Amino acid sequence: MRERIQRVGEWIEHHKLATLLLIGLCLATALGVTQVYLEYQIATQRPPLDRLVMRATSSSTAQPRTITGKVVYVADGDTLTVLDDHNRQHKVRLDGIDAPESAQAYGDTAKKSLSDLVLGKTVTVTRSRVARNGWIVGKVTLSGRDINLEQIRRGYAWFYRAYAKELSRDDATAYEQAEAIAREKQLGLWAGPEPIAPWDLRAAQRGQSAEAELEGAQIVGDRSSKIYHAPNCPDYSKVAERNRVVFATEAEAEAAGYRKAKNCP
Repeated sequence: MRERIQRVGEWIEHHKLATLLLIGLCLATALGVTQVYLEYQIATQRPPLDRLVMRATSSSTAQPRTITGKVVYVADGDTLTVLDDHNRQHKVRLDGIDAPESAQAYGDTAKKSLSDLVLGKTVTVTRSRVARNGWIVGKVTLSGRDINLEQIRRGYAWFYRAYAKELSRDDATAYEQAEAIAREKQLGLWAGPEPIAPWDLRAAQRGQSAEAELEGAQIVGDRSSKIYHAPNCPDYSKVAERNRVVFATEAEAEAAGYRKAKNCP
């Protein structure tokens, strides 16, 4: 054994350069394997929870509030279908307005008015919310022109006061003023005697009182004046948030000591 060690020592002494190269090669190989292993660990390691949350949040908030596409179908005076650039269809309910139902007087005319405005044209839909049936509720514009407002201006839709809170203050004011002007000029549906609001018709068809409305609208009371407003009252959306009290029915409001606003129909 001693002789073998001596021979190895002599070989190393005579081949110093080769020995150094061999040692260097072994070290480089070891370092390379270590680096590869570390990179593999990093690549396969699960991200921490906060990174997962951030990814999920960014994914959900990345959903656009606006959709641009071609109007391929108009169902009635306030409902249409938009086909976007990805060939996906979106059913859209125009926010802040309520047009006559198809079975009502001026229902067909209101549909024709909306068709004349947007059918076959590219519009932008700014989403207010997504309804339970998956439809988008929002504002439709064509080259900057507010189509929701235009339907009211033409006299083919009511300002839907029950959902005024979904609108900007400027839009709510514009819609209310446009209805007043159309009513005064007797445009569209206002040319007929005592037009029936579509929410009243829907409520009647469901066997409810007109004041209860469709789609869960509620009675709003003003705690400072002890006056309540139904969804079809002119001042329904004007009650300050700090004074707002919500009731399910008019009877509930009256039982609480509130009285109906005099300007309500």
